[in-house]
Amino acid sequence: MTVSNKHRAIEAVWRIESARLIAGLTRMVRDVGLAEELAQDALVAALERWTESGIPDNPGAWLMATAKRRAIDELRRGKRVERKHEELGHELESDQAHGGTPDLDAALDNEVGDDLLRLMFISCHPILSTEARVALTLRLLGGLTTEEIARAFLVPSTTVAQRIVRAKRTLSEEKVPFELPRGEELASRLASVLEVIYLVFNEGYSATAGDDWMRPELCADALRLGRILAELAPQEAEVHGLVALMEIQASRARARVGPKGQPVLLLDQNRALWDQLLIRRGLTALERAEKLGGAQGPYALQAALAACHARARRAEDTDWARIASLYAVLVRLTPSPVVELNRAVALSMAYGPAAGLAVVDTLTSEPSLAHYHLLPSVRGDLLRKLGRFDEARKEFEKAAALTRNVREQTLLLDRAAACARREA
Repeated sequence: MTVSNKHRAIEAVWRIESARLIAGLTRMVRDVGLAEELAQDALVAALERWTESGIPDNPGAWLMATAKRRAIDELRRGKRVERKHEELGHELESDQAHGGTPDLDAALDNEVGDDLLRLMFISCHPILSTEARVALTLRLLGGLTTEEIARAFLVPSTTVAQRIVRAKRTLSEEKVPFELPRGEELASRLASVLEVIYLVFNEGYSATAGDDWMRPELCADALRLGRILAELAPQEAEVHGLVALMEIQASRARARVGPKGQPVLLLDQNRALWDQLLIRRGLTALERAEKLGGAQGPYALQAALAACHARARRAEDTDWARIASLYAVLVRLTPSPVVELNRAVALSMAYGPAAGLAVVDTLTSEPSLAHYHLLPSVRGDLLRKLGRFDEARKEFEKAAALTRNVREQTLLLDRAAACARREA
C-alpha cells in the first residue's frame, strides 16, 4: 500500500472514530476544546506510526490510549495545577498502568452512559447561538471539515471557523458539565439537537465533497443517535418524525450507488434493493409522530414525503401531486429557497417541466443559492426535458463547476455531454 493510500485509510478511520474519541476524552478532561486538541494529537501520532507499521486491529483503542497519555503529559507540565487536574492525572495514569483501554463500544446504547449523546447536548447548550451549536456538533460528532459545514449552511468557511472557536471557548469558560439534561432542559435543547442530527445524516447521505457519493458511517451515527433520542423523549413527535425520515432515506442506500461507486438518481434506482425493514421502521415511526399530533412538524412532513416514494413499487407509481402539496405545506411552515427548489421538482413531475421551471427561474437571483450546485442542476434537467439542450448543457456544466463531490461532478458532466450530443 502506498503512503497516500495509507493516509486515506487513516483518514477513513478518523472519520469513524473521532467522535467517540472526542466524546470519551471530554468525559475525562471536562473540556471540549482540550479534548479535540488531544484527539488531533493522537491523529498526528497515528499518521506517523501507522504509515510504517500499518493500522492496528483496534484503531479506536489505540487512538484513545495515545490521547490519554498525552492528556497525562499535558497535566504534568504543571501549567494546570488545580487539584482536580492532579486527581485526574492520577486516575488516568492508574488506568494506563493496569493496561486498561476504554471499551469504545460500551454503553453507547445506554441513555446514561452514552458519551456521544452527552457531547451532543453539550455542543447544543443554550449558552451558544443556534448556528454555533450546529457547527460545533457537526465538527465534533460529525467529523466534518469547516468547509463541509459551510456548504451545508451556504455560508463562508471563515464564518463557520469563527463560530466553532468561539463556541469551544465559551463552553470552556462557562465550565459546562458533561451530563445529559433532563426534564424541561432536555425539551428546550431538543430542537437544536434534532437539527444537528438531520444535517449530519444529510452529509452522510449526499456528501458535499470528496470521492464518495455517500458516507454511510455518518448516516449510521445520525440514525443511531436519533433512535436513542426517541427512547429519551418518547412523547416528542418531531423526534419520531426525524427518525422516520432517516429510516426511510437510509433504506435506499444500496440502490443509490452503482457498482463502480457512481451515483444512481432516485427515479433510476432498482427498488428491489431498497431495505424493506428500514422502510417499515420508518413508516412505524411516522405513524407514531402523527399519533402524537406531529403530522405538521417539519421532520414529519419530510418523512411523509419520503414515504410517498417508499410506498411506490415503481417510479411511475409515485404520487407526485401529493408530494407537491406536502412541499407547499413545508414551504409555508419553514420558508427556504432550498425547499422551494424541491417543490419545483415535484411540480415538474406532477404537472410538467414548464411548471417546475417557472418556479426555478424565480430562484436564480436568490443570493443564498448563488453557489448551490443543485439549482443549475435542477434547471438543467428541466431545460433538457423541454428540449432546450444547449441551455441545459450550460446549466449542467455550471453545476459541475460548483460541486466539490467528484462522483456528482462526473454525473453532471456526463449529462452535459449528453445534451451536447442531442443539440448536435
